Amino acid sequence: ILGEEFKDHPKPLRGDNDLLCLTQPDIIYNIHKQYFEAGADFSETNTFNGTSISQSDYGLEHLVYRINKSAAEIARRAATDVSKATGLPKYVVGALGPTNRTLSVSPSVERPDFRNITFDELVDSYSEQAQGLLDGGVDVLMVETIFDTANSKAALYAIETLFESKYKPIPVFVSGTIVDKSGRTLSGQTSEAFLFSVTHSKPLCIGLNCALGATEMRPFIQTVSRSTEAFVLCYPNAGMLS
Repeated sequence: ILGEEFKDHPKPLRGDNDLLCLTQPDIIYNIHKQYFEAGADFSETNTFNGTSISQSDYGLEHLVYRINKSAAEIARRAATDVSKATGLPKYVVGALGPTNRTLSVSPSVERPDFRNITFDELVDSYSEQAQGLLDGGVDVLMVETIFDTANSKAALYAIETLFESKYKPIPVFVSGTIVDKSGRTLSGQTSEAFLFSVTHSKPLCIGLNCALGATEMRPFIQTVSRSTEAFVLCYPNAGMLS
């Protein structure tokens, strides 16, 4: 994973899969290409942890724009190559993951009022990520694996602000995740409450990912389908959109 550029990096980089977009681009390209060749119409960029917040764990927050732009360009190249070969359109989804912070829940049992991130900090971090993805040529932006709707609001606000000020709007997907059979997100919202909290962003697709498996997820997906006018999105896990 390190490559020549990061062989002397002072922090461990194990688990920083987003960095592979810089150190092993051919591997990431081939993964995208194989999904497209297998019949996927969409493939997500390798940017689930591509925010400065997540990358700060590795001391690589200064590379966020570069990681996201490279990830988008790699996926775009795979989509274009397979589309040319098959005559079928293929699309790139820019993935914006949830980060490892939460606005709704305190990380300290002793201090329920404490938060280790602010809304404005999340907006800035998501904005930097989205700019890299947009400059790299994604067709869609997806705010995904939402366990805290407040976090997703920061991401959606960042995207909307970029569309208003700098970039031509493209479709937005929104995908939440529930933690157990109660059908609630980690921050305690039901699937209906989650939907009502994010529909102001007018996503083209809205739905759920990860969590419980196909059988257990069915009733919650049905709830989503009854409660939104957007297309309903359901896919098995982060990084496996098809």
